[in-house]
This record gives sequence, structure tokens and C-alpha cells, in this order.
Amino acid sequence: MRQRNGRLPRIVVIGGGTGLSVMLRGLKEKPLDITAIVTVADDGGSSGILRSELQMPPPGDIRNVLNALADVEPMLSRMLEYRFTAGNGLAGHSLGNLILAAMHDITGDFVSGIKALSRVLAVRGRVLPTANQAIVLKAEMQDGTIVEGESKIPLVGGRIKRVFLEPENVEPLPEVLEAIRETDAILVGPGSLYTSILPNLIVPGVADALVESDAIKIFICNVMTQPGETDGYSVSDHLQAIHDHVGHHLFDYVIVNNGDIPPQVESKYAEQGASAVELDLDEVKRRGYQVIADKLVLFRTYLRHDAERLSHHIYQLVESWMSKKR
Repeated sequence: MRQRNGRLPRIVVIGGGTGLSVMLRGLKEKPLDITAIVTVADDGGSSGILRSELQMPPPGDIRNVLNALADVEPMLSRMLEYRFTAGNGLAGHSLGNLILAAMHDITGDFVSGIKALSRVLAVRGRVLPTANQAIVLKAEMQDGTIVEGESKIPLVGGRIKRVFLEPENVEPLPEVLEAIRETDAILVGPGSLYTSILPNLIVPGVADALVESDAIKIFICNVMTQPGETDGYSVSDHLQAIHDHVGHHLFDYVIVNNGDIPPQVESKYAEQGASAVELDLDEVKRRGYQVIADKLVLFRTYLRHDAERLSHHIYQLVESWMSKKR
């Protein structure tokens, strides 16, 4: 599908974490011009160490997305994800994170480093951090407690009332706002609601740009709840949390899984405190969202979205939307 002017449909994908990377592996096989906007609030593990010691934005989510969109040999992809298990100072670091840290130093700028590595990896699309600086994510719990740090928020075990950023006046990357203004479709999710998705949306200016955009807006809901973050959440609870934070009804469509999860898989996740996100279809529709429901899960070691089927639905929605605009 191409528009009359010959360009591919532009899509902006917003989020972070493994879910986003899985979806992008499917989307990059479609004739789409992809821009991925990725959170820079991570403060745990290898990313947290590099963030602290090198005073740079955390590279982990960016690395995952670059790898998902890269057009490289499988061995190079494995190298980027390789995590050292020994070595004083090396243990726990992934090679991809270290390469991004090196590119940050070589180019003198995180965004320039990402662009340079994107060329090396023949990335299909653009990868942009929401801001060109590390952000501290904080959460106010229902009991009024304030928790600081993306990695610490899910460990508290309480109900999250809201998340917010420090500094509050962090500036979004200008290219992020430009991409949102010029895109034909905006996808949000899948990913950790409070620690991967919302840290992007609450960067000043980002939600306003989304509201003002006439692009089709699609939310891809998680398959499973996340312990310490979305315990007991239904699909409408996810949407309500986003509405509460940005103050707007953002989405035209919601894509959700309605496929059965094998009992043995549910039991495995239940041991970790996770359960299937309830599809409260009538409530979601009552709130004005159009719903695409399908069997969208695959299980190997973990439950993941079926990237091929998910990207098919997304492409169909974008194609239909573009046809109406012509």
C-alpha cells in the first residue's frame, strides 16, 4: 500500500520493553515507514548502571527496539542481546548496551549514537528516545507513599494511583513531536502500563501532540496483568489509567486478545502473581472505543503476542484508514 504521492504509510509506535519489540518484528515485514518512540525511564540492571556511571539515558529498551527492527544476520542479533555472566564490571551487561554506550561517547550525544548504530544495523525505520536525557520515574501509591525509580515501583506491591516524572519540565525530543504530527497511525503498547507506556505519554507535549494528530490511534492491550503494576486490571482499567494521566480519550481502536490461554500456562503465571487481562468488552465499547479481538498469543518459554497476526490487524486498520482519507 502506497499513498498517491508514492510514500509508505507512516506509523509511530510508542512504548518500551519486550512487548513492543515483539510487535515490531512483525510490523517491519509490512510496507510501512516506522518510527519507534521509546521510554528513557529505565533504572535497573545494566541500563541503570550505565545511566548512573556514564550520565547517559538508559540504553536497554532502545537496544531491544533496534534489534527488533534491524536487518542483520541472526548471529549479530544474538550478539547484541548477549549478556556477560562473568568479569569484574562486565557481569550483567549486555553487549548491545555497551555498544550504545560507546556510540554515545563517540558521537557525543545519545540520539546521534542511536542514529549511527541504526545505520550500522540497517534498521528498518527510526528509533527515537522520548527525551534526550534520562528521566526519573516516580509513583504515588493509593496510600500516598511515593516510590522513586522505575525498577522499584512494581516491587512495592501496592496499588498505583499515578506516575510522574522528574524533572517535571523535561523536554521531548523535537523529532518525536514532529513524527507524531506527520504520522498516519499511532500505536501505543503493548508493554508495562506504568513503567513503559505512561513514561512516554506524560512527557510534556507528547499527549497534546497525540490529541491534535488526525492519525488513527490504536492501543494494543497486554495479554497478562503485571504483578505490582496492573494486578486485577481489565482492558478498560488499562484505558482508564491512560485517560487519568493524559486527561483525554486518545484511542480510536483497541486490539485485545480473546484467545484461550492453556491452563498449565495460566498456572505458571499465577505462581508469579499474573493473570489474563479480563476483556470487559461491553464496558470498553460503552466508553467509545472500537475493539479488534482475536487469538493473539503464542507460548514458547513465555506468553507473547503473535507478531504476525497482530501486525496483520494493524496493517488492515491503517490501510482502511488511509483509504478513507484519500
